[in-house]
Amino acid sequence: MEVLNRHDTSLDEEGRFRLLVDAITDYAIYMLSPEGIVTSWNTGAQRFKGYKPSEILGEHFSRFYLEEDRAAGIPARALATAEEHGRFEGEGWRQRKDGTRFWAHVIIDPIRRPSGELIGYAKITRDLTERRAAEQTIRQSEEQFRRLVQGVSDYAIYMLDPDGNVSSWNFGAERIKGYRPQEIIGRHFSTFYTAEDREAGVPQTALDIARAEGRFEREGWRVRKDGTRFWASIVIDVIRDDEGDVLGFAKITRDITEKMETQRALEQAREELFQSQKMEAIGQLTGGIAHDFNNLLMAVLGSLEILKKRMPQDLSLTSLVDNAMQGAQRGAALTQRMLAFSRRQELHMEPIDVSGLVRGMMDILSRSLGPLTVIETSFPVRLPTIMTDPNQLEMAILNLVVNARDAMPSGGRIALRASEESVPSGKSPLPPGRYVRIAVVDEGEGMDAKTVEQAITPFFTTKGIGKGTGLGLSMVQGLASQSGGRLILKSSLGQGTTAELWFPVVIAEQVTAVAADLPQREENAPRRLRIVAVDDDGLVLMNTTLMLEDLGHTVFEAMAGSEALDILRKQQVDLVICDHAMPRMTGAQLAQAIRDEWPDMPIILATGYAEIPEGAGIVDLPRLGKPFSQAQLAEAISRIAS
Repeated sequence: MEVLNRHDTSLDEEGRFRLLVDAITDYAIYMLSPEGIVTSWNTGAQRFKGYKPSEILGEHFSRFYLEEDRAAGIPARALATAEEHGRFEGEGWRQRKDGTRFWAHVIIDPIRRPSGELIGYAKITRDLTERRAAEQTIRQSEEQFRRLVQGVSDYAIYMLDPDGNVSSWNFGAERIKGYRPQEIIGRHFSTFYTAEDREAGVPQTALDIARAEGRFEREGWRVRKDGTRFWASIVIDVIRDDEGDVLGFAKITRDITEKMETQRALEQAREELFQSQKMEAIGQLTGGIAHDFNNLLMAVLGSLEILKKRMPQDLSLTSLVDNAMQGAQRGAALTQRMLAFSRRQELHMEPIDVSGLVRGMMDILSRSLGPLTVIETSFPVRLPTIMTDPNQLEMAILNLVVNARDAMPSGGRIALRASEESVPSGKSPLPPGRYVRIAVVDEGEGMDAKTVEQAITPFFTTKGIGKGTGLGLSMVQGLASQSGGRLILKSSLGQGTTAELWFPVVIAEQVTAVAADLPQREENAPRRLRIVAVDDDGLVLMNTTLMLEDLGHTVFEAMAGSEALDILRKQQVDLVICDHAMPRMTGAQLAQAIRDEWPDMPIILATGYAEIPEGAGIVDLPRLGKPFSQAQLAEAISRIAS
């Protein structure tokens, strides 16, 4: 009875075990004979393999394999492996009853008697199709991301371990920094920093900030494998696991050297535009003031000149008049400098041989320097011809040499050089072409960048009170600009200064044309003429009339263009001398009206401006620069009147 009870209990346990296995639906759990015949079948096997127990019991388990796997002997090898090693585990494609495939995870364990005899196999199969599809999707996404990162060439994208060592390397990093993956992976990322940044601890600071704040972003110099530097934009992001521990860092670097240079060039262009606009505004203001000064000084000089001729020959009185005339002449010279800066001075353009002009100046240059300063010249035997006003150019060179002398209070050496230069397109603020460069180089104190920027500004001077007007360089710049060139200053503190005058080279045809246009002196100029003098400034008009009458001419005064036309219609007139800057009708417009009615009437335009604005009327008129003396007035009349 006791033996029977133990047997019933074991049957009950076996029954419960069978119920347990049969209740499992996510795993196919079944038994195989030593030959691989299916001997049991649970609900899970039926669910995802599709066979009922009656359809599969007694069949060989190889029918779950693909035809090519059966042909390759894979089912037999699986049983052999389980028998030999005590277990077989693997994954692969399996086949359902309806022919569809699923990805299976398979475990086969051998079943043996206590004596070791093999009596079969326990086989567990799980359908991992969905998980495998998800894993493949993840792998594909990761591969696509890897290829994306690897294919980026404009950004260096790589990983760092928690200590800052490089753990991955994309193509952009190789292109920008020059290292191949095998050369850099495992090395510390501080390799890319400059020596001074490494000494200052910048790489570690970057990681500390990224670790503390989650992100680090900066710009700075970095070093390539070949030692060259580039300006980089850097972003470092910290990477943490689910617990918050640092796994490493993601680092993105972009070479923005070209962008920085472009930005710098843009800022420089903006600064140059601002300076140009500022200088243009100052020039307009200066030109207007200088024009009014011209009129005042002309009245003073003309009146003093007539007074000197008519006053008694008293030495005490004559010296006073001479002093007054010298003061007015100095004022006129200052006005000319102001007009030169504003590019409104009257220039007498002539073809010039620079070498010959400077050789002719050496005596006056040497006398201007004093015993402590030596001047050395370096000029080619022949230089191309330039076109400018020779007197103004001599004044400009003398001004630059005197400035160089003043920059060396203890004496020194000044180099005066000239050379032919070629300016390519887009490489200089000058238009492309051939130029003659005249350079004055000193060994003086030099100037800082801010002083160099201000040096050409009118009335700016580094000299002491009473030692300079601050218009010398402005005049030089005005002459160069009006001649189609430029004044360029190069200087640094303690390194001296180089002042360069650049003038465009003129071709032979231009020289011939200018020579043909130069006015020829009339040998038999008329002595007494009937002249209409036109000026809206009463003082200037009175002064002009006095000088003309003193020369023996008959003068009709007019303070406006309409008055002059009325006089011409009523009187017989030999010559018209008119101011240009007049309200309602300018001198050029008056000249056009005169030409329309009296085509052969000689006209002289009296003005301190070098250029007549476009659309103002006739511009090809003989000029008389203001302020003018009686001698200059007489010479102008002799050139034009017949």
